[in-house]
Amino acid sequence: MKITLGRQSILLLGVNGLFALAGALSGTFLNVFLWKSRPDYAMLGWFTISQQLAIGITFWLAGKWVKEHNKMSALRLGTALSGMFYMLVLWTGKSAVDWIWPLGLLLGCALGLFWIAFNVVYFEVTDRENRDLFNGWVGLLGSMTGIVGPWFSGLIISRMADNTGYRLIFTVSLVIYIIAVIFSFFLKKRKVSGTYCWLEPIQQLSTPKSPWRPLSMGLFAQGVREGVFAFLIALLVYLATSQEYKLGQFSLITSAVALASYWAAGKWFKPHYRSKGMFTGSVLLLLVLLPLLWKVTYGTLLFMGIGSAIAMPLYILPMISAGFDMMGTSGENVEKRVELVVLRELSLMCGRLFGLTVFMITVLNSPSTKVLIWLIIILGVFPLIGWMFMRKLLINTTARDS
Repeated sequence: MKITLGRQSILLLGVNGLFALAGALSGTFLNVFLWKSRPDYAMLGWFTISQQLAIGITFWLAGKWVKEHNKMSALRLGTALSGMFYMLVLWTGKSAVDWIWPLGLLLGCALGLFWIAFNVVYFEVTDRENRDLFNGWVGLLGSMTGIVGPWFSGLIISRMADNTGYRLIFTVSLVIYIIAVIFSFFLKKRKVSGTYCWLEPIQQLSTPKSPWRPLSMGLFAQGVREGVFAFLIALLVYLATSQEYKLGQFSLITSAVALASYWAAGKWFKPHYRSKGMFTGSVLLLLVLLPLLWKVTYGTLLFMGIGSAIAMPLYILPMISAGFDMMGTSGENVEKRVELVVLRELSLMCGRLFGLTVFMITVLNSPSTKVLIWLIIILGVFPLIGWMFMRKLLINTTARDS
């Protein structure tokens, strides 16, 4: 039987695509913009930490509104606040580095509101059969926006004097966020039911033999790597080349490879491949980092980026799909889907904060490039650690489905 996506799934993909495009245009260069105003690793670390704290807290607090009231309004508000963030960056200009914590908290709140609503609606408009297909399309759209957005931004920024290019790109992102809000009104208002349980994440993790324990540890390990890699890799590319255009080119090439790999994963990656696929992906994600120990150049960074783009779908799709599949294993879990989405995000947040804490300790004591590369290698081991926590859960899930 051919697996397809419904109209609401396609609309949700459209909103996600616009959100991703706006982020790809400006997000790739946001940390470079801050770095050029004040070259300070710790400043960027605090900016990222403030975002992660706000994302986790927003998920937990907004969960009540999403479950008991209107999740669509949370999605729209998150998109609107993302636009407001870039409006404030435009207003403050180079002085944005003096407002790192307020700006980081605002961006974190925006992302938290958008993604808790998106994840809950995503669960509601997909099922076990088409979830991998939907995830593949999310990755595909993310890769397409990653191809167009950063390359276009890098080209514009490189050809315009001073920070004029940055202001133009941030303005374009603001407009796209407004369009995404309008587009979201075509999504149907979802039904709400039940009462939000504030302590459900703790109750799940304190239950003996709960499958959410290994899943949470796997998500924690995922967060350790991505919390630092999300901003540091792009910054290293810029530092290695001193050209925004090269950073745009880097994103174009790696996103093009990711587009092909996510397309292939969405088409052929089946649930019974999840454990082996996640193991293979986690090993490859580590191996492609090793050339950086030899020399940090655009070439070695590009090799790492291409290798990561090939390996990431193998690693990330089982992680995403397994978690959302577990929400549908019983009527009770379906009823608690909002709280379980919150648990998922809090696990990722804790991992990201752990990785960022290690990063901050490192740069405050020895902010050399060589030390940072060793930190990257160490953090690159965590996807493999995540697979170790997840492997039995993935095998058991596959056996139950078959």
